[in-house]
Amino acid sequence: MDLFDWLNTPAFELLGKPVPYSDLFGNICALATVVLALRRNILSWPVQILGSILLFSASLSAGLGGNASRQVVIIVAAVWGWTQWKKSKAAAGEVLVRWASWKERAILLAALVIGTGVFGWVLALGGWSWNPCPDAYIFIGSIVAMYAQGRAIVEFWFVWLAVDLVGIPLAISGGLVFSGAVYLFFLVMVILGLIDWSKRSRQTISAPHRPATDIGRDPED
Repeated sequence: MDLFDWLNTPAFELLGKPVPYSDLFGNICALATVVLALRRNILSWPVQILGSILLFSASLSAGLGGNASRQVVIIVAAVWGWTQWKKSKAAAGEVLVRWASWKERAILLAALVIGTGVFGWVLALGGWSWNPCPDAYIFIGSIVAMYAQGRAIVEFWFVWLAVDLVGIPLAISGGLVFSGAVYLFFLVMVILGLIDWSKRSRQTISAPHRPATDIGRDPED
């Protein structure tokens, strides 16, 4: 038995559905990623890469081509996000977060809508997913969220929230019951992350040439 076969061997059953090791360990890494991101810990990126490798295997076994492709893109995006956070931490001593501008929000929304339509059409044309529209939405939404996360933009939590709401029924319908259950925990953690990053974005003002300073505080104090 090779590694791929073992990863897709059922670890246990949940609601009558087998839960493969790849789905189990991949989602544990995914949960750890959200916790670390909430704390703005740079380790969230390598943990996300490991989780995506495991979930790639789980998605292939469940016949979710779009979700499997999503894991590949997430790995690439995680490498980019990792470098962005390292630069931010090196420049300011921490990862500084902020709200996006209206222009940035419009770009993120347009990318989400157009990207979902185009990729959904590709999945349907190639027969690579039994449910192309939501599969494509999760794929594109993850890319948009990863980009916003790499930029340390608060709105990335909203995108992940939207992805989770679609991911729960899609995962359960595809037989990945454990993934669907984990998405429920994600909802709670995403809300906590949104609240925390929102508060931090109001506490500090950052500029490329100097460290962040507290709002309402005299710089001379």
